Amino acid sequence: MQIVIIGSGNVAYHLAKAFVLNNIPLAQIFGRNEKDLNEISEELNIPYSTEKLEDADLYIICVSDSSVENVSKLITKKDCLVVHTSGSLPKEILVGEYRKSSFYPLQTFSKSKELNYEKIPFFLETENEEDKKILFEIASKISKNVMESTHEKRKYIHLTAVFACNFVNHLFSRAKEISDSQEIPFDYFLPLIDETVQKIHEIEPKSAQTGPAVRNDARILQLHEQLLKDESLEIYKTMNYSIKKMYEL
Repeated sequence: MQIVIIGSGNVAYHLAKAFVLNNIPLAQIFGRNEKDLNEISEELNIPYSTEKLEDADLYIICVSDSSVENVSKLITKKDCLVVHTSGSLPKEILVGEYRKSSFYPLQTFSKSKELNYEKIPFFLETENEEDKKILFEIASKISKNVMESTHEKRKYIHLTAVFACNFVNHLFSRAKEISDSQEIPFDYFLPLIDETVQKIHEIEPKSAQTGPAVRNDARILQLHEQLLKDESLEIYKTMNYSIKKMYEL
């Protein structure tokens, strides 16, 4: 099977690497950013192009959600399978006279961070049983956790991921701003962060909650608000309100 990955960002890089590590041949990686494509090509020994899209049986589109539709129009071949890797978009966003599917890896991807690909959940949605078999076979070579998901369910999977990953990481960034402002090394907080994440492997998140809001400690909450300003103050108030609401304090 001839497989082409379209894109040169974090998802494209990691999927290409996962394919190569699991001996799944790639005919090409295609995109518009020649610098990034060249770096991926040199590391993984995959041909690349910014101009000519190779003929393939399977095209995997790894671009931003806002670009998926337009990029899908570049594929003019009819007898092929085209998938996107978006958590939120329906497979019908793909525009062309080809078979359409979604191939969603549930993970946060950064080129500089190594990943254990076999632990990544893959959620697949296809138009027919034959395409499901093809994608299951490919994904199962990469991961031990492959399953079907409708678009409706996948939207909620992605929404949950935003809360569990993107929002949490933003709070880490805000926390570092506070520690940096007082010249407190952020490394001091890494054991706390590690324990917080590790704890929810064993305890329900709701049961693991600690801190002044769940204790309804008004004096500490007021003190903290006096130390904050602008966006961080608004985040602090919003988060504490949400915690109190959850525990009906």
